Amino acid sequence: MTRALARPTIFDRRQLMLMLWILLSAGFIAISLIGYFVSKQAIRETIIAQDLPLTSSNIYSEIQRDLIRPILISMTMAHDTFVRDWVLRGEKTLPDMARFLKEVKERHGAFSSFFVSEKSGIYYTGEGVLKRVSSFEPRDAWYYRVRGLAEDYEINIDPDLANADALTIFINYRVFDYAGNYIGATGIGLTVDAVHRLIKEYQERYKRKIYFVDLRGHIVEFGHKKKQTLDLHTVPSLGPQIDRIISDRRGSYQYEIDGDNHILHVNYLPELKWLLFVEQNEAVALAAVRQTLYTNLAISLVVTLIVIILIQFAFNRYQWQLEEMASTDKLTGLLNRHAFTILIEKLLAEYRRAPRPISMLMVDIDHFKRINDEHGHQIGDDVLTIIARRLESGLRESDLAVRWGGEEFLLALKGCDRDEALRIAENLRESIGALPIEIKGKTLNLTISIGVSEFNGSESPDQTVDRADTALYKAKNTGRNRVESA
Repeated sequence: MTRALARPTIFDRRQLMLMLWILLSAGFIAISLIGYFVSKQAIRETIIAQDLPLTSSNIYSEIQRDLIRPILISMTMAHDTFVRDWVLRGEKTLPDMARFLKEVKERHGAFSSFFVSEKSGIYYTGEGVLKRVSSFEPRDAWYYRVRGLAEDYEINIDPDLANADALTIFINYRVFDYAGNYIGATGIGLTVDAVHRLIKEYQERYKRKIYFVDLRGHIVEFGHKKKQTLDLHTVPSLGPQIDRIISDRRGSYQYEIDGDNHILHVNYLPELKWLLFVEQNEAVALAAVRQTLYTNLAISLVVTLIVIILIQFAFNRYQWQLEEMASTDKLTGLLNRHAFTILIEKLLAEYRRAPRPISMLMVDIDHFKRINDEHGHQIGDDVLTIIARRLESGLRESDLAVRWGGEEFLLALKGCDRDEALRIAENLRESIGALPIEIKGKTLNLTISIGVSEFNGSESPDQTVDRADTALYKAKNTGRNRVESA
């Protein structure tokens, strides 16, 4: 008989162990997955908010730094007395100007150097006369644009006629004679290979795709011009966004290619009139996180096994004991909600025998979260205890004071109608607001908000409490440190 009775017990225990195994495994897996998705979201937000913008800003700074020196060189050329004197003397000694431009090019490692005369229209380089500019020639439009500039110089990207149409960064500087009259444009050209090398370096360092896009939505090619460039309008998922990206000129975007999510940060470079695209494949960024997920799942299974073994060991030595439900809140010493449920039924039984008004006050400490954040949870616990004592001291012996949860307290006033409850609530609010709290050398000025409701005789206690709670939210939403009635 004993063995027959024991079998169901063992069977039940095995069922319990299996259930615990399933629950623990599911819990660990859920936690691991939640951690993975939280980390995934955090990484995505970091990429969007910090990493890609920082990479973009660094590249922009590098480009600007590389352009400052050429600007200074072009400015020096534009203010050189030789250039102005040579023009004013009638541009008679071509070798002198060619030698000047050649020396500038060689001394500073420029790709090209030039001067275009306003009077003659001749385009001079270190090799001599290149051509005569014409307003009818589209490729000379840059000169007539420079002539009408309000600024002293411009930076633009153009094919260099003197160097087999290689794509070149030109710094075009306006030249004036001693009387302030415009006499031409001078400057230097830089190959974009330096920018190309910079982009390659950043791509290797940050493991991201980095490229320039012009305002037509075409990827900018470097070196010699190609007949065709990639139009991003044709890229699936990204194409429909290109016009908006060009319009916005700055921001973060996402698109998918072959199931991979790509995060894109765009920054506009006004000096170059290009958009800088810095792109991160999210799958690459999350590779380490996925590996961590697999590791966590393996560890979870091991931990689950250990926990089951320990629980089985505990079952063999101890029996579960039921804890008696405490009637008071351990922190404040007030009644807890369980005790309130019991006592309110007793109060309602008395009401049914001899009806007398019952009012509920729902009390909330204003800005309590700020106290925890600024002073710590220990100070917050002390505040709850002190406020509980003050609320109790303002009540009658027959009233009930309950720690409702968090920083909320419920006061049940026996034999008290709504008007009297409002008066008591105002007294409590004023007394707590008038007397600062001293805790561990800190002085805290606290206020409370209170919602008041009166039991109508037909509703449930929960409905009365809910109406008080609604009134409390009204008090909080209309400025706090107030009493509102349901």
